[in-house]
Amino acid sequence: MKAVSKVEQYADVIQIGARNMQNFSLLKRAGRAKKPVMVKRGMSATLEEFLMAAEYVMSEGNYNVILCERGVRTFADHTRNTLDLSVVPAVQRLSHLPIVVDPSHGTGKRNKVTPLSRAAVAVGADGLMVEVHHDPDRALSDGMQSLYPDQFDDLMVQLRQIAPVLGRTIPTLRIPLLANSSSTWDATTRTTTAGSL
Repeated sequence: MKAVSKVEQYADVIQIGARNMQNFSLLKRAGRAKKPVMVKRGMSATLEEFLMAAEYVMSEGNYNVILCERGVRTFADHTRNTLDLSVVPAVQRLSHLPIVVDPSHGTGKRNKVTPLSRAAVAVGADGLMVEVHHDPDRALSDGMQSLYPDQFDDLMVQLRQIAPVLGRTIPTLRIPLLANSSSTWDATTRTTTAGSL
């Protein structure tokens, strides 16, 4: 479990992948970390097993847990996994924990990421995890499920139209251009705001 200590030094969030959702010693070690922990649902995990994995983390004192639906294995062969959006309201009914949806891993196909992202927002997901790459065909991994930046921009425009209908908002992300600068890049409008250095 030394790797968790190393990750904790550099990462903002410790992610427990789907294949490790039932690695109980890893879950308990992540529960002792000072960083938030994202638990991705295992490929054949029930709702109860998913929630119990989060309980393992919290049993060690870390209550900053995020659940992530990333698809389950079914008989469907038109996608890599079947994205189970019904788990979002089920989790929200049974737990106080936030749940995000990963339509990239949930389908494994770029052309399904945008429609399932829209559906995830409509069903009440607390967030999305979407893979984006400037040249997905040459990506070292997961290129087939990665959006191009312009596709991601279009997706964000669509999501900002859907969210208000549901009484929700999507915050604007402002990224500092330089260290110790108030100049920012607005990821929503793709504009730069000049500030003093």
